[in-house]
Amino acid sequence: MTDEKKIRLTQLSHGGGCGCKIAPSVLQEMLATMTPGVISEKLLVGSETSDDAAVYRLNDEQAIIATTDFFMPIVDDPFDFGRIAATNALSDVYAMGGAPIMALAIVGMPLDKLPVSVIGRILEGGNSVCRDAGIPVAGGHSIDTVEPIYGLAALGIVSPNRVRSNAAGKAGDVLILGKPLGVGILSAALKKGMLDDAGYQTMLRVTTQLNNIGAELSANDAIHAMTDVTGFGLLGHLLEICRGSHCAAEITFDALPLIGVACDFVRAGVKTGASTRNWDSYGNDIMLQDIESWQQTLLTDPQTSGGLLVTCSPESAAEVLRLFYERGYTNAAIIGCLEERESKSRIFVRNN
Repeated sequence: MTDEKKIRLTQLSHGGGCGCKIAPSVLQEMLATMTPGVISEKLLVGSETSDDAAVYRLNDEQAIIATTDFFMPIVDDPFDFGRIAATNALSDVYAMGGAPIMALAIVGMPLDKLPVSVIGRILEGGNSVCRDAGIPVAGGHSIDTVEPIYGLAALGIVSPNRVRSNAAGKAGDVLILGKPLGVGILSAALKKGMLDDAGYQTMLRVTTQLNNIGAELSANDAIHAMTDVTGFGLLGHLLEICRGSHCAAEITFDALPLIGVACDFVRAGVKTGASTRNWDSYGNDIMLQDIESWQQTLLTDPQTSGGLLVTCSPESAAEVLRLFYERGYTNAAIIGCLEERESKSRIFVRNN
């Protein structure tokens, strides 16, 4: 049997975490070929706005949130991989303003390379997060694959009037980001054997913090749009808000919450291939002012289980930020604002 201590999960896959996502431009091209499906008035949120999850109205008081998210290992420890993947999957429910009610496991494992005990630890990691979220893992599906894959299909519940789409932002809204950026860079450093234990613990702390504040934020009418920052990077997911909300955005790089050690690595040239793919996909819609190349990398860095990105009225910004702090998101920060759109949805980034 394979020696479990010698197994490095990240060496069994060509990519890891949300860095595995298909580039935004390629995804748009793929979706453009789809034949329109059944149109239902009860479908409150579908695929039109590239939102985090689908939302279907059950009645005047309840709507169901449905999402799925899975990827290949971002870390080597199987239990930690399961925790990160499950936290990331549940985030899509919270980003819509709801609370999860149950999950189904999505499991694809190379049975010729991984012992059953290692696979069991991955599943247990995911189960531990679901226990923390107060929901059962009620089943799932597993297959034998070339590379290890794990994630969840998650179901949640929300009142129809508390759904927070990424397409409901308003010009003048303040932008608040709940977690620091740099997870993709840390994952690249880990794969290169450059990340020490302190850096790994930082990475784990960020990626396993549930975004359950989303269910609380949706009760505030001053909060207009929400999404979570994952594989397309901050700029990619903010651009989805801009396009859906018919707004432009301006952000200040110096205001961004960043993982300190990630800044050190990126200055030394460490980054993921997904960061470059992200920029190639949407760089034409970004206007940079006095931004250095390492800063651009952080702006496009694929986040795994990243923070909530919230738009809210200027009058409510201080209260919303205080709530983030009180709920343990100590790096949350105001990073910019939405503006009236000119000819197209664009993001303007300046240094200070």
